[in-house]
Amino acid sequence: MPTPATDIIRVLGAREHNLRNISIEIPKNKITVFTGVSGSGKSSIVFDTIAVESQRQLYATFPAFILNFLPRYERPHAEAIENLTAPVIIDQKAVGGGPRSTVGTMTDIYALIRALFARFGSPSTGLVYDYSFNTPQGMCPECDGLGMSVTVDPDKLVDRSKSLNEGAILLTGYAVGSGDWQLYGNSGRFDLNKKLADYSDEEWHDLLHGTGGKVELTFNKGTWKANYEGLADKFTRSRVKRDTSGLSEKTREQIQKYLTEGVCPACNGARLNEKALATEIGGRNIAEWTRLQITDLLEVLGEVTDPAARGLIDATRVALGRVVDIGLGYLSLDRPTATLSGGEGQRLKMIKHLGSTLVGMTYIFDEPSVGLHPRDVGRLNHMLEALRDKGNTVLVVEHDPDVIQIADHIVDVGPRAGAHGGEIMFTGTFDELRRAETLTGQALRRPFAVKEIFRAATGELAVDNATSHNLKNVSARIPTGILTAVTGVAGSGKSSLIRAEFMKRYPESVFVDQSAIAASSRSTPATYLGLMDPIRKLFAKATGEAAGLFSFNSDGACKECEGRGVIITEVAYMDPVTTHCESCDGRRFSERVLALTLRGKSIADVLEMSAETAVEFFPEKALNAKLRTMIEVGLDYLSLGQAMSTLSGGERQRIKLATQLQNSGSVYVLDEPTTGLHMSDVDTLLRLMDGLVERGNTVIVIEHNLDVVAHADWVIDLGPDGGKNGGEIVFTGTPAQLLRDPDSLTGQYLRLYKDGAAVRG
Repeated sequence: MPTPATDIIRVLGAREHNLRNISIEIPKNKITVFTGVSGSGKSSIVFDTIAVESQRQLYATFPAFILNFLPRYERPHAEAIENLTAPVIIDQKAVGGGPRSTVGTMTDIYALIRALFARFGSPSTGLVYDYSFNTPQGMCPECDGLGMSVTVDPDKLVDRSKSLNEGAILLTGYAVGSGDWQLYGNSGRFDLNKKLADYSDEEWHDLLHGTGGKVELTFNKGTWKANYEGLADKFTRSRVKRDTSGLSEKTREQIQKYLTEGVCPACNGARLNEKALATEIGGRNIAEWTRLQITDLLEVLGEVTDPAARGLIDATRVALGRVVDIGLGYLSLDRPTATLSGGEGQRLKMIKHLGSTLVGMTYIFDEPSVGLHPRDVGRLNHMLEALRDKGNTVLVVEHDPDVIQIADHIVDVGPRAGAHGGEIMFTGTFDELRRAETLTGQALRRPFAVKEIFRAATGELAVDNATSHNLKNVSARIPTGILTAVTGVAGSGKSSLIRAEFMKRYPESVFVDQSAIAASSRSTPATYLGLMDPIRKLFAKATGEAAGLFSFNSDGACKECEGRGVIITEVAYMDPVTTHCESCDGRRFSERVLALTLRGKSIADVLEMSAETAVEFFPEKALNAKLRTMIEVGLDYLSLGQAMSTLSGGERQRIKLATQLQNSGSVYVLDEPTTGLHMSDVDTLLRLMDGLVERGNTVIVIEHNLDVVAHADWVIDLGPDGGKNGGEIVFTGTPAQLLRDPDSLTGQYLRLYKDGAAVRG
């Protein structure tokens, strides 16, 4: 019986990014997994075509007033996208939410807990908002509900050995004579030539905390009278007591260097005032409830015996149970969301939607298995199946074969990446994919093997008596000169041992993770790797022009689009209209610059080159070596001019690694480098890590991928489980020894893969 036309999402002639005018039909109310190598075009189909158009059409139904507060999306490059439903996009972007956001507030479970304490606590205020650290009624007045006492360190704000005229104020923007400096220099309160070390107690207090009176500030365009405010108080108000989550990493670091941080002495980190903390259930206040590991909190719920509380208790138990079911039972409700990994954040986003009674939605996931031990992937799969079984369409971009296996329908994109991708190579079932001659099909058929011959360590790096987070006074010996994998389920203590403890003891180690790269919106791989300056100099030498002319951020930019390649027009509440710049044909440079060539190629031609093409074009030794690092880390398909903001977490990590590859005698720490990697690309990563070791480096990798674990020379496995049930080293030795270990969960799954019980067998 044929499928009704409306039961299929249909995409016709999609051309976003590297997509080659593809057409595709995706069944509704099924799980469809999109596979293919990194850069093949999976995300271009799912996120940049289907998700964007779904959001664009949904938002078009909202009133103009609402539209003004929503992001605006342009129509994707496709002939038609039909039969869409309302989208729910669950990606790996940082959860954010600022310093007030916790696991409890994000999942709305804290609201249930507050209701319990308001109605059934003793003594109770009866008001739910009295137990919120985000309201004046409930927050600790000392720390404003942050739980941390962040104070300005006066000795970091000023240099006491200098006078105001000598530049005693160390804050950025307070140069002598500047507007901010004049607030103190023009106040008439201080001897401008007197060293701060000689100030009386009154003068010192006035400088840092004084108030009252107006100060006339002089600028080029006139004068302005401002209220006097002490230096420390002004900095605290304008820079500290505000949400810094939207600031750049560099700006946050600049603020942080003037601060001293500690647990709030008034509430001892509980965030709440004395009145809220006085209410107890079963001998515990609300802060003590939220500090408990979620699995323990489930048990504590049983202490509420009032029959009237049964409804709230049951609702709370169901919500907490969802957190446990997805493998995050080791978290506590007071855990700040800013401390969550991308995978943890994505799974918590899932939990919010699992409680929804909406059906007929399209749920879109970006590699939901990130950060998951093989033990926990089964839990993730149950969640995906539950969403489908409620009557929703589930679209998943994924590399993990255990997730791919549960798909009702699979779309394999390729054949390779970048200009060599953008085509639909296969559609069908998992069993059909395993027989297909695509890179994914070949990888699924590949036998799984555990390494038998291991390198010998040249020494060891000690970590003794580690107690960060859930670590239970752990001591470890990490061998040097070889590849060590640090493994364990989520929450077992891997990151605590390596990121918190090891890096603190060995700060000279090169730590490479997937965090955002501090760069401008116009940054590209060419600028990040330091390629642009030598490239511009080559063009300057060949053409006799100034090197600065060959920058789309400078004189060489197209005047019409200002070096963007497109012209963006904002029209009231409508979607922004982005049009191709006819003046430069979207190539960012002026006509004069585009006419200047090096070896027959313009600067725009060079920026459009992939790394694999550019390495042949530039024989110059230094330039060629840097380009080869992109190929070595598996980014041969990236164009030199691609915006850094479009790179995935895994691509960001690998391009960071590319800047470090020429070192020797270093210690490299890699945090889940297989994130975003296709199974066939893992071999490239393994060769890269082997190359680092062979050049005399030590490589430590925090990893769940069993291909990497099986290839390591040494394994340190933490556990046995997560949270309070983890924090111990359960195994150290070679992968071959781990294979025979009866107690390690990682060893258990190594055996399953080797014996063919898992999908690669």
